[in-house]
Amino acid sequence: MSPATSQYSATAPLKAAGSLFAFALDTARASVRRPFQLREFLQQAWFVASVTIIPTALVAIPFGAVIALQVGGLIKQFGAQAFTGSAAVLAVVREASPIATALLIAGAGGSAICADLGARKIREELDAMMVLGIDPIHRLVVPRVLATMMVAFFLNGFVSVVGVMGGYVFNVVLQDGTPGSYIASFTALAHLPDLWQGQAKALVFGFIAAVVASYKGMNAGGGPKGVGDAVNQSVVITFMLLFVANFAMTAIYFQLVPPKGA
Repeated sequence: MSPATSQYSATAPLKAAGSLFAFALDTARASVRRPFQLREFLQQAWFVASVTIIPTALVAIPFGAVIALQVGGLIKQFGAQAFTGSAAVLAVVREASPIATALLIAGAGGSAICADLGARKIREELDAMMVLGIDPIHRLVVPRVLATMMVAFFLNGFVSVVGVMGGYVFNVVLQDGTPGSYIASFTALAHLPDLWQGQAKALVFGFIAAVVASYKGMNAGGGPKGVGDAVNQSVVITFMLLFVANFAMTAIYFQLVPPKGA
């Protein structure tokens, strides 16, 4: 069987999924090894934050506004305007904020990580590190994964706050909502575990985005075109895994933490 034929065999997707899972396990195992690359971690955290903070700020307000308009219009049909604020907060904190953060982390930060490691790969820097006895996963991947997780955690909080504020403004201005009623209803349906669930999702999504980007970057080949293909593949794969992980985490959360008032 020729290499071209084996590349498109029926077992190729399973092999790729297994390799990605093994890479994630190696990254998790290397994260507890010493010494910890603090300088690289801080540099990568600043880099990921710098390429994602502006898109996040621009996306957070429309997310909150759209949710407020949709939820407000639906609840108004049932005559339950007093719960508009609580329903909007639930939608933003539980689902919209982690997903928006993850998409921006994967699209901006993840693609940059993949391009950086892919460029190192085609310049044979990774091979040179292994010849010198330096583990590229411990030296390069772990700081990037932990930095992405930390940035995703804080960006998710930022998106949640801005989304709720945007929903408040649009509900009060465009839907003639009552400011006091919107704020007072926050605790009617939402409770603190909802916030922790959103933050936990951000950590997991950040881990997935960074691991996939690092894996595709360190396995890039074929010159600059191969790096570009690896970046595109990493973003697509990350988006698919994010929605699967979001569904799984939401289902588990509802089994462990029943809705308030249930």
